[in-house]
Amino acid sequence: MDTWAGPEPFAAAPAAARAGDDDAFARLWRWAQPALLRWLRVVTPDGGEDVASEVWMSVIRALDGFEGGERDFRAWFFTIARRRAIDLARYRRRRPQTVTLDGVDVAHPLQRSEDLVGEAAVETAIALLRRLRPEQAEVVALRVIAGLTVAETSAVVGRSDAAVRLLCHRGLRMLARSVSADLVPEVHR
Repeated sequence: MDTWAGPEPFAAAPAAARAGDDDAFARLWRWAQPALLRWLRVVTPDGGEDVASEVWMSVIRALDGFEGGERDFRAWFFTIARRRAIDLARYRRRRPQTVTLDGVDVAHPLQRSEDLVGEAAVETAIALLRRLRPEQAEVVALRVIAGLTVAETSAVVGRSDAAVRLLCHRGLRMLARSVSADLVPEVHR
């Protein structure tokens, strides 16, 4: 957040907003919202707007209990924001998700918190898998994301163990090349 630049000292804005001054609340919102959205793009890339709304609803409900200056408000505000982001992550872990890989539905298996690296990482992995041929994407997703063994994957896709190993190996090799190519700047290619 930038330093407070309202027409009155910072302490007057929360007090006026508590008293029902819509303009004071709007000044707080204009001051805090850009930083909130930037932060949320890092911690919840695909749910930032929803979390931001929840943050402001929480701020409205709790503003009567806030006392302090600008730095206190920042700490209080981002504590609320972090809690709402955690709530969203918990909600998403409990809610079953299904993603589509070129017509193949794969249940989202990352439900345990220790397995969940982050929604952004999952989305990046899904986008990378979509670059593969459909049969490679399916096998890699079953082996890596779902954590199935070669035998289990073979039973699911109806192919031999050797075919599953080959598809998985080729798919992972393609992904490694793709990631390497994405990491090398255009100038060095």
